[in-house]
Amino acid sequence: MYQEPKIIAEIGCNHMGDMKIAREMITVAATFCKADVIKFQKRTPRELLTPEEYDSPHPNPRNSYGKTYGEHREFLEFSVDQHLELKELCESFGKVYSTSVWDMTSTRQIVELNPRLIKIPSANSTNWAILDFLCNHFHGEIHVSTGMTTRNEVDSIVKFFEKNHRNHDLVLYHCTSGYPVPFEDLCLLEISRLNDLYANRVKAIGFSGHHKGIAMDIAAYALGADWIERHFTLDRTWKGTDHAASLEPDGLRKLVRDLKAAEKALKFRPDKFLEIEKPQAEKLRWDRNRLQSE
Repeated sequence: MYQEPKIIAEIGCNHMGDMKIAREMITVAATFCKADVIKFQKRTPRELLTPEEYDSPHPNPRNSYGKTYGEHREFLEFSVDQHLELKELCESFGKVYSTSVWDMTSTRQIVELNPRLIKIPSANSTNWAILDFLCNHFHGEIHVSTGMTTRNEVDSIVKFFEKNHRNHDLVLYHCTSGYPVPFEDLCLLEISRLNDLYANRVKAIGFSGHHKGIAMDIAAYALGADWIERHFTLDRTWKGTDHAASLEPDGLRKLVRDLKAAEKALKFRPDKFLEIEKPQAEKLRWDRNRLQSE
């Protein structure tokens, strides 16, 4: 039997550093789209970037919110207190708040907020220091994306969590790190491979998609991804690198709707007529007279 799909609205940095926009995005994702989880990102730019990277121009200047890439990243960051406010707003709608952590300082800060789950982005999938800290200091679910990660590295991640007796809190996501990703690079059959290898060793398998449209998410769920994560924006034309690979409100709403419908449909039929078929059988089958007399 298929598990109920869990849908994550990845706001990330699409709030453009504006708390008013972030609050609006939470409200829309929770009430109109009906996502299960609303997720942000947390970085400490001075820790994450080298001095050269911090002081260099943004590689795509028209998407930059500062004179340097470091200033751009600082502009998009919310404080711990602001994240706490966002968490409380999510929970007021009955939704789960989460955040991707990109460095050790951010990891420690978000652990203090005690969310139900923390996400490890693909860039940190083999950051053993962060994974070790979470295994030892965070009691919630740990979700790990595997873009830019080899198969041997994925296996090492699972074994690491098993060694730390935290594998049953691990959700492992198939992911391709690109923005946006063409369909031929989604490699969705990897979801089946992850299920074959790890379904009995981890809590669940997920899919984090950066593609266009919503059809591939339904395919991912049918292949065994219980968690579906998509970037979310209010306007795909807004300034920033992630908006183009994000779903707008109606797209996310339809994705939630279609995944819930797929859950109802993905089952075996019983070895008898379905109730909906009985009137048709009595009217259309070649042996309908026999059926009607039984």
